[in-house]
Amino acid sequence: MNRYYAAIAQRANHRCEYCQAPELIFNFPFEVEHIIPLSRQGENQEANLALACRSCNLRKGTRISGIMPASNTEVTFFHPRQDKWSEHFQVDTQSGKIIGITSSGKVTIEYLEITVLLKWQPDNYGFA
Repeated sequence: MNRYYAAIAQRANHRCEYCQAPELIFNFPFEVEHIIPLSRQGENQEANLALACRSCNLRKGTRISGIMPASNTEVTFFHPRQDKWSEHFQVDTQSGKIIGITSSGKVTIEYLEITVLLKWQPDNYGFA
């Protein structure tokens, strides 16, 4: 297990910092990932680490940005240490669908293929 796991998981409230999936519903611990990969001169420090579910971590890979199709411009992904989740995403309370409300949120959803937040309830997770 990653030596930073305990601190990063606690800071993230045991939720994927990208899609907000709760670690509890999976049968294994989430992964500690480099927000800016080491291959892109990211540092191996807590300020550059995030808790990510396997799906988000694999889809993100070594990318830190993506191309917005409508404008054909490069946009950086949501950065869990610098950005506030609720400023880039919102959840449709009827469907549970996660919606990007900024360019960063939209490109993150597209590249990480984030769709639905499981069992989202405003009182439990503080997004309301």
